[in-house]
Amino acid sequence: MGRCDGSRSAFEDLIEALNESSDSKFFNLPKLGGTKYDALPYSIRVLLEAAIRNCDGFLVKKEDVMNILDWKNKQNNVEVPFLPARVLLQDFTGIPAMVDFAAMREAVKSLGGDPQNVHPACPTDLTVDHSLQIDFSKCAIQNAPNPGGGDLQKTTGKLSPLKVQPRKVSCRGQTVCRGPCDTGELGRNSGKFSAQIENTPILCPFHLQPVPEPETVLKNQEVEFGRNRERLQFFKWSSKVFKNVTLIPPGTGMAHQVNLEYLSRVVFEGKNLFFPDSVVGTDSHITMVNGLGILGWGVGGIETEAVMLGLPVSLTLPEVVGCELIGSSSSLATSIDVVLSITKHLRQAGVAGKFVEFFGSGVAQLSVTDRTTIANMCPEYGAILSFFPVDNVTLKHLEHTGFNKDKLASVETYLKAVKLFRSDQGSLAEPEYSQVIQINLNSIIPSVSGPKRPQDRVAVSDMKSDFQACLNEKVGFKGFQIAVEKQNDVVPIQFEGIEYKLSHGSVVIAAVISCTNNCNPSVMLAAGLLAKKAVEAGLRVKPYIRTSLSPGSGMVTHYLSSSGVLPYLSKLGFEIVGYGCSTCVGNTAPLPETVLNAIKEGDLVACGVLSGNKNFEGRLCDCVRANYLASPPLVVAYAIAGTVNIDFQTEPLGTDPQGRNIYLRDIWPNREELHKVEEEHVIFSMFKELKEKMAKGNKRWNSLDAPDSVLFPWDSKSTYIRCPSFFDKLAKEPVSLQPIENAHVLLYLGDSVTTDHISPAGSIARSSAAAKYLTNRGLTPREFNSYGARRGNDAVMTRGTFANIKLFNKFIGKPAPKTVHFPSGQTLDVFEAAELYQREGIPLIILAGKKYGSGNSRDWAAKGPYLMGVKAVVAESYEKIHKDHLIGIGIAPLQFLPGENASSLGLSGREQFSFSFPEDLSPGVTLNIKTSTGKVFSVIASFENDVEITLYKHGGLLNYVARKFS
Repeated sequence: MGRCDGSRSAFEDLIEALNESSDSKFFNLPKLGGTKYDALPYSIRVLLEAAIRNCDGFLVKKEDVMNILDWKNKQNNVEVPFLPARVLLQDFTGIPAMVDFAAMREAVKSLGGDPQNVHPACPTDLTVDHSLQIDFSKCAIQNAPNPGGGDLQKTTGKLSPLKVQPRKVSCRGQTVCRGPCDTGELGRNSGKFSAQIENTPILCPFHLQPVPEPETVLKNQEVEFGRNRERLQFFKWSSKVFKNVTLIPPGTGMAHQVNLEYLSRVVFEGKNLFFPDSVVGTDSHITMVNGLGILGWGVGGIETEAVMLGLPVSLTLPEVVGCELIGSSSSLATSIDVVLSITKHLRQAGVAGKFVEFFGSGVAQLSVTDRTTIANMCPEYGAILSFFPVDNVTLKHLEHTGFNKDKLASVETYLKAVKLFRSDQGSLAEPEYSQVIQINLNSIIPSVSGPKRPQDRVAVSDMKSDFQACLNEKVGFKGFQIAVEKQNDVVPIQFEGIEYKLSHGSVVIAAVISCTNNCNPSVMLAAGLLAKKAVEAGLRVKPYIRTSLSPGSGMVTHYLSSSGVLPYLSKLGFEIVGYGCSTCVGNTAPLPETVLNAIKEGDLVACGVLSGNKNFEGRLCDCVRANYLASPPLVVAYAIAGTVNIDFQTEPLGTDPQGRNIYLRDIWPNREELHKVEEEHVIFSMFKELKEKMAKGNKRWNSLDAPDSVLFPWDSKSTYIRCPSFFDKLAKEPVSLQPIENAHVLLYLGDSVTTDHISPAGSIARSSAAAKYLTNRGLTPREFNSYGARRGNDAVMTRGTFANIKLFNKFIGKPAPKTVHFPSGQTLDVFEAAELYQREGIPLIILAGKKYGSGNSRDWAAKGPYLMGVKAVVAESYEKIHKDHLIGIGIAPLQFLPGENASSLGLSGREQFSFSFPEDLSPGVTLNIKTSTGKVFSVIASFENDVEITLYKHGGLLNYVARKFS
């Protein structure tokens, strides 16, 4: 297994020197394609370069190269391989990948091979911070820190020893000071944690002198290290024993943003050979770097592991939709509004499974951070990626973030030589696109998305009327069906000795989090400036609202601090709690009990507002039914208002001390203010300091002990890291495909079942199968932690599969993680029913509707069902990434014939199903399924190419690769 660096390419004759004064070389792509090459979209040119450079006649063939060059005629008709330059893993999806590598060493040894041969062949970066859990916020100790994130005082009757009282800190070295640095509710650290965890200093808002680290950040990091020690030790072992693996230490930042600010090269220079930077990874939002001119997308853990082992990603040569941007957006519209508008346009245009490439006069008006924000949202409109070719704006950004002049000159020279650079005036002849969509930025207005899906866009001016309409609508994506006489109900609550009133639309969670937005200084600074004006006007956020600010990296802390707005955000409750997704993945602290009781008592449609990219019902919190995606400044605005049931144009946010109404327009920062602050405070020195910090790590991480043995020393008592059972009974050669006979249906599901419904995520419910497993191993509920932290334990993850309380199984008739075990007639947890079926030797299938497996790419959404004994899924249609995962783990994705589904075929799901595969299984072959009632119907075996069939015959990708190493 290996990767070609160009020296063994079948196209060595295309290699030329970049210039006379350098030893560096490159593949002269235009020399091969001529005018045919000039007509290719820029993103396809990157695919072509990778194919030419890696063309070894085995993994990549000359035919593949010529197919890509002939893209215009071959799109949608051929499969092509792609070997990216690097791989990016984040913590929760990275740990199962690295556990699989460790287990593969065991499997290779058992088959007689050398386990030391098992290494990633592709450079792999793993970030540890991605999925931070919030134990503290607003610097009040809202939950005592403990391994499970619960309430330590309630559990033990004792207060946490980590609790530190807030205090004011005077600035050092200042003779003229307007008093102590008032950090609002920013409690400060006694020094214990500062000595252990190094982080970016907070600056005094008046003269920008350093003051101590936010207590909240340090406390959350302290708890993270405590409860995740086993996981961190495993990561450190991985970085020691596996070549080509680089760990980005804790306390640095989450995957998307570290990728953008630190890991991205734009152009690689390996062994004196220039080639384009490209990346795939275990998260669907890898696409953020498309805004920097880097080809990349998320393919999930299973395919990523294949790339790490030197195998190419196989994809159907895609259509490329050209998205022409014209005009310019209004001063009130943020880049998030641009994102939501583009998302709506592209979703309506039907770009699923396609590349999107941006061009036009409007592109030059977008900063790189605007572009990355737009590109990061592309999974929400279904595209594989959204590509912004490198131009002068990109080069200015690279200079700004630390590229030296020589490197920058080489990048520009290379990109222009291979025609991957777009001039400000555009090319004389634009590439030929499969389809062109034009979007006028002039038409974009401030918007949010919700209350249950990212694609349901609502103009801010229509928010009040839209929410009220949602109360009336039947239960669905836009409805809650609240009786008219109940819509004005008010439930009083007592909180900290003061009475407040909750009603439908009351905001109880407001979070500015890392996903999508925090890469963009303009929207983050807009939130900070709005907070500053709000505080100065005397506005506050009600204290029962769970507010938090979790940036993607320390870079955000830098510019929010140096610009002086961070203390004002803190004053409103938006204190930095750490770096990661936090609230977006359900890792917020529990709501106050008085709030929970009020919501239940009044059956209230409480609301969450977050600057993320996912807002499925129940994702933030079980009791919060309406969740809206909004730009960071709007998150702050709705938090101040305390409700989404407000018309910002006619209703005030609140009143100032003199009783005068304060409207949103009074505190909204204008574009000139933002540009001035951004130019002054988002500076090169910050990027330099952060890069040094990433390289240095921190004392806690650096002092962490980890083994360095060839095989990982599995601890049978560990509930975090366990050798998975994927390789159990693995033979040297695969057996022939066996028929599936008398299979029962584990679940009968409807449309739009997401990976959130399938894959374990968030906290571990005390009544769940995973909780029972942990309890039987001596753990208390406060030690359960989250599914994300336990992704390295297949026993926990399998028990958490289909454990989402919003799962709607037609056998049950209401949302619940339950199903029916038909031989006994019992209603059980999904795992318990599957376990019973497996004991009885009964194979399982799943019946589903349209878009099965939509949402974030999650390998456990395939691994979990596989370990439950699911042999096949029969659905109307699939999300492509999830379908690939099913094949990669060894589950057959079967598809109803067009126009048919389980209901139209008269299937109840209570039947037993039997079918077999032909010996010459081929892509798209039709199979006949016979039921125990005598009904026979046809389905399509949804394999797209011979590679997928080969993997399926091996029982999945992991078995295939293990056999290759042995």
